Amino acid sequence: MSVHPGSNLKHAAAIFLMAGFLFACGTNEKLEEVNYRLKWLYNVSTVGDLYADARGHFERNGLKVHVKPGGPERDALKELELGHAQFGVASADQVFRAVAKGAPIVVLAQLFQVNPLNWIYRPGRTPFSSPDDWKGRTIGVTFGGNDETILRALLARYRIAEAEVDLFSVRYDYTPFYEGRVAFWPIYLNAQAVIIGDKLSRAGESFGFVSPDRLGVKFVANSVVATRQMVERHPETVKRFLAALLQGWREALDPQNEEQAVRLLAQVDRETPEAVVRRQLAVTRELMLPAAGVAFGKIDLDAWRQTAEIMAAQRLIPAGLPVEAMLVTGPKPMP
Repeated sequence: MSVHPGSNLKHAAAIFLMAGFLFACGTNEKLEEVNYRLKWLYNVSTVGDLYADARGHFERNGLKVHVKPGGPERDALKELELGHAQFGVASADQVFRAVAKGAPIVVLAQLFQVNPLNWIYRPGRTPFSSPDDWKGRTIGVTFGGNDETILRALLARYRIAEAEVDLFSVRYDYTPFYEGRVAFWPIYLNAQAVIIGDKLSRAGESFGFVSPDRLGVKFVANSVVATRQMVERHPETVKRFLAALLQGWREALDPQNEEQAVRLLAQVDRETPEAVVRRQLAVTRELMLPAAGVAFGKIDLDAWRQTAEIMAAQRLIPAGLPVEAMLVTGPKPMP
């Protein structure tokens, strides 16, 4: 189904993207309840969402937000369509697939400015200076996952035939990488990379990362989404939610608030050591913060276009989806 931006959506966007807006609610005013479904379980990639709630930003904007964890059995986009959630987090590929099937999804803000997906490798064993060095090597890939789509885009960009590399189906077990049977393993820089890097360092091994972004392949990761109906019918709610959420993210990523952010994460993720969380937070900061002078949550239109082109080239979505119609672009609300 084709999606075209209507005048109602433009009007709503103009309302809730006004800079400097914060809603002040009276102490006796009943809070408006909304559900916010995250993409994954609580971890460092959700610290801003949790921070906005814990520090009372939602409440001060007249909202009671139920920040719910995501996971493999919790589809944020499906919950938006069914009305079980008013806001959610999804990656660009999820948005495109949903819109291609007729879902009325729009993007309010882009959380990651750089996709955290990389491939880790050992320079001492397998030197890497360009994708040409992949030829004849074994590369880990999650078939059906984002990393497969990104890897195939890289191979196509650098004109490397699939027959020139050996693709290895990865699971949660990193043994094939540790044993050297797989030279390049897909990981997230702000999550597993810190843990695996430490393990390699303790073993006296150096390591490096292959960044698709630096190689010219931009594939948009987590973004804040809602339905078109939500934006058109409840623009004030959207405005207040987005103002509070982005304020929470800015504060959570501010080094001055690191202790509070780490303590908050420790309450919801008891398995990750505090020292690891601190390093994950530092990496997340680098991946999420935009260039100086640019508001947090900026939507990178070119990256969204490239993501759509990559998916269309691999026949994962139809060509010609109206990318700009899905994105609510413009300045983001500031505190």
